[in-house]
Amino acid sequence: MKIDAVLFDKDGTLFDFHATWGAWTKGLILKEAGADADMQDRLAEALGFDLATGAFRPDSTVIAGSAGELADLLLPILADDDRDALLARMNALAAAAPQVEVTPLVPFLLHLAAADLAIGVATNDAEAPARAHLRGAGCEDMFDFIAGYDSGHGVKPGPGPLLAFATSVGVLPQNCAMVGDSLHDLHAARAAGFVSIGVLTGMATRADLAPAADIVLESIADLPVWLET
Repeated sequence: MKIDAVLFDKDGTLFDFHATWGAWTKGLILKEAGADADMQDRLAEALGFDLATGAFRPDSTVIAGSAGELADLLLPILADDDRDALLARMNALAAAAPQVEVTPLVPFLLHLAAADLAIGVATNDAEAPARAHLRGAGCEDMFDFIAGYDSGHGVKPGPGPLLAFATSVGVLPQNCAMVGDSLHDLHAARAAGFVSIGVLTGMATRADLAPAADIVLESIADLPVWLET
């Protein structure tokens, strides 16, 4: 199989999931609930998050859901009908969330570019904070394509962002790979006709990902060697 383009998920794939979204989720809950302990607990339950331990439940919507999906979970608890205002607060917190690179991204991406691979990011995060995270890592301009849930291509597990990437870089879907840490990523890959590559740097286990993946790697750091085999 010839792969000419690689599309990455962001959180749990390029960046450590817990370091980013554990801090963001706790900060969001405390900001929205204030000192109201009951509301804190209700928001944490809706988000599948344990405030005491900072751990997510495996079924947490935060793991692979979009900001819009999270807002829809929180609005009834907040008794707030201003979805846009809530999303703006969520995205502002997301843009400032700490980022821990799974592997040093600049040399990793330079290696892929040297192999003449087109590269992109498709995340269910919003595009603006996604760009802020990549900019903070010094690699925003290294990607040929960056899309969030609000970029107009739909959301994973739908194939829209993946097909938009393939069109943008001029590569047939069968010659593209999607790399991600969740079943949303891998199901999107199958729906788009991409090679599906799972990585174990998110919440999912090898057993979770293997049925939907062409290959499961420990992390993106293993991708260059796999591509060369």
